[in-house]
Amino acid sequence: RSPQNHNREHSEQFPSFFSLDGPEKVRISDILPYDGAPLSRYLRAVDALSASLTRHNAAVIELGSDEAALFRCALESARLFFLSGKCDRGFYTYRAGRQQEDLDSSPPCMADIYKCMGKAARAALCAIARNLRLRSDVFNHLIDDAPLPADETSSSVLIAKFTPTALMPSMGGASALSKPISSCEVEKGLLMLVSADSPGIQVSDPNGRWYQADSCLEPGELLLLTGRSLTHVTAGLRPAASFRATPDSLLVPSRGGRTSLVFRLVPQGNAVMDCNSIAAAGHIIPQSYVPIPVNQFMDPISPVSDELFNQADNPCVMADNANGETSLRSVLSDPQSGAFLEDAVQVSCGHSFGGHLLQKVVTTAKCAFCNSEIDAGSLIPNHALRAAALAVKLEDDRRLFHNAALRKRRKQASEHNRENNEASLENEANRVAQYPFSENEKVIIK
Repeated sequence: RSPQNHNREHSEQFPSFFSLDGPEKVRISDILPYDGAPLSRYLRAVDALSASLTRHNAAVIELGSDEAALFRCALESARLFFLSGKCDRGFYTYRAGRQQEDLDSSPPCMADIYKCMGKAARAALCAIARNLRLRSDVFNHLIDDAPLPADETSSSVLIAKFTPTALMPSMGGASALSKPISSCEVEKGLLMLVSADSPGIQVSDPNGRWYQADSCLEPGELLLLTGRSLTHVTAGLRPAASFRATPDSLLVPSRGGRTSLVFRLVPQGNAVMDCNSIAAAGHIIPQSYVPIPVNQFMDPISPVSDELFNQADNPCVMADNANGETSLRSVLSDPQSGAFLEDAVQVSCGHSFGGHLLQKVVTTAKCAFCNSEIDAGSLIPNHALRAAALAVKLEDDRRLFHNAALRKRRKQASEHNRENNEASLENEANRVAQYPFSENEKVIIK
């Protein structure tokens, strides 16, 4: 048995989360935006961050020593907060600008952790924009102003969580606590940063293999994952990362549970996500990435946002399709750009390609599926595949328009019913509302 075959069989027997090859670590001091010409250190850090997101769908942001001490304190304080029974839900949500609550009912250091993780998330967002040949502040109109205006609550959120070892951790919040173990999640915002006192997150790489992304994470190091909103505003150039909880058999018991701090960089609800900046930079925009309001995109019951996301190159959806039947849309669309194969051609080996993958096949003169040599001059148009792709595209466009129109009618109907109910309640109150006390009188309601 050759060493190469032995290594291949060894990697198939033991899943990739045992691999030592993990996300790249980038210092936050190297990716902070600044005035003046770019230094070589900044350019190398931006390239390293982008390469790690491309290879692993994740990266690690290293903070300074002062921030590391702050995170150690915050994680330990959050653990004691949950173990003391002050919060029986197992998680606590913090939003900047919200009216300050009782200090005894919230974990310590939440405001400082929010500022620190928000700074790291904005720096990472600027670095991603620069790598795509965009201005570093191109996405600033989507996120909260820094600092926040008076009497305004942040759209981004910080979640402190404590999960016993016997339970599967989930990063999404309260509704995610009941998800099955085998399910994977995708952040719906722009970015997600995670700090924890023990490993607990697996991430799917672009090849669909799961690995332990936070196996070497230390306090002061933040695991960076991209979300669906960033995928949409970059027209699929920065795919969203799929993640899941580490199975119980691979968890290392750590003082009875795992404490984590999760920062979600969420776009403002009144903003509109479009790809104008991507198009201005010369990138190709697939037809599925249409402008959409953030409120509609972030709505968990929105059919339009689900349709848009399912047309993108999502590894979680690809993994589900691999376990079941392949969807018709995945067969009739380019896996790289997501565009329908309206330019499909057949190569000499019998496979058909279109879009970006066709350009790659013609350039390399090799089939992307069977790796056989092909003749770039003997491409035959696949008219049947083109007609099928066009038919499915028209059906998708009709369904998207129908869903948007249906959503609009439902909203108008609910507003009309609410106005009628308010009017009837007001009339009813004016007619029968009587109380056994007068104005400004102090009463006790038992």
